[in-house]
Amino acid sequence: MNSKHLDLVDRVDRKKLPNHIAIIMDGNGRWAQKRGLPRIAGHWAGAENLRNIVEFCSELNIKVLTVFAFSTENWKRPLDEVKSILNLLVYYLKKEVDNLNRNNIKLMITGEWQELPPRVRAEIEKSIELTSSNTGLILNVALNYGSRREIVRACKDVCRMVASGQLSPGDIDEKLFEQHLFTAGLPDPDLLIRPSGELRLSNFLLWQTAYSELWFCDTYWPDFKREDLINAILDYQRRERRFGGLTK
Repeated sequence: MNSKHLDLVDRVDRKKLPNHIAIIMDGNGRWAQKRGLPRIAGHWAGAENLRNIVEFCSELNIKVLTVFAFSTENWKRPLDEVKSILNLLVYYLKKEVDNLNRNNIKLMITGEWQELPPRVRAEIEKSIELTSSNTGLILNVALNYGSRREIVRACKDVCRMVASGQLSPGDIDEKLFEQHLFTAGLPDPDLLIRPSGELRLSNFLLWQTAYSELWFCDTYWPDFKREDLINAILDYQRRERRFGGLTK
């Protein structure tokens, strides 16, 4: 660990850490193309980098780390790339799940992962089960996820409950609605990070990030280091979070 890294870590206020960090892991394909490599090489490099960031969040005692791995819109990409990403997911889980378990990290999946191919579902189920009792960092992977679809799905669930007489329209409030989102039981993200230079949410956690602090940088995800994460946290700690109110 270099001196610059140590200096940055020392500046972090451990009493003001974000409980929940969300990251859009963007720029893998452009990282590869910049190096004359196939796009999938960038996804492999991004997966390798995820291990480093997960370990660091665990060391910092962050409660939840949500990462955007594969969106419902990503099915529009070339078939070979989609297949490669799914193969990478299976490989990553097989390779990393024991390490996650040893480090007391609990794996969760947000999204319609039950619609993925059987071998992918089987690996996900095995990994979730293995880590289900862990009490450390929650690694929440958004997979086959789209926020608009999530919100529509939750609306349909609530409508069915009203139609069946389990609820009346007057029972519906934000707290009840949140119980029907994929992220039910998790706190909303305090800090959302998007590397790669893009300045948008890309249909990611639209409900949950209503009052998240947003942080952007130009670094492609495979090159996103611990120092970048520390800088995001330091910037977060300098901000004043009013949630629509006024400073006392």
